Amino acid sequence: MFRFGYLAVAAVILLGAVSSGGAQQGAAPSAPPTTTYGSPISLEAAKKAMAAAEAEAMKNNWAMAIVILDSTGHIVMLHKLDNTQYGSIRVAEDKAQTALDFRRPSKVFEDLVAQGGIGMRTLGLRGATPIEGGFPIIVDGKIVGAIGASGGTAPQDGQVAKAGVDSAMAK
Repeated sequence: MFRFGYLAVAAVILLGAVSSGGAQQGAAPSAPPTTTYGSPISLEAAKKAMAAAEAEAMKNNWAMAIVILDSTGHIVMLHKLDNTQYGSIRVAEDKAQTALDFRRPSKVFEDLVAQGGIGMRTLGLRGATPIEGGFPIIVDGKIVGAIGASGGTAPQDGQVAKAGVDSAMAK
């Protein structure tokens, strides 16, 4: 009976250590979104999103590449503002593809990597660009495309892409 008491105390201590160790690792990622893919974004809707994103970049004097993909992952529009570095074109496309393929903003992956620990496994996800600036475009509850922006800091890229996605999602 005496040994049973020690075992019970040891089990409680062990469970407490395991649960507090897990808390230090950060919250476990949630299940993938279940938003379904819809028909590809129309050219008119893509133009509206691009105009809003481009206006946000120009208002702030940020040289950006902005890419809009349709729900099949194909480029509908690409704008490279004057003086944007060429590498930003591919990065913007990667951010949009990440948002489309994983049905969530690319910043989700940036945040997981920033947590360290178990979040670092995100770097092993094929095709996941863990940098803010990519958003899925959801219309009537379905993903019709995605937008990605690159050329500034990650928060600046996110601000530009968000302006575009907000415009595309507005009715």
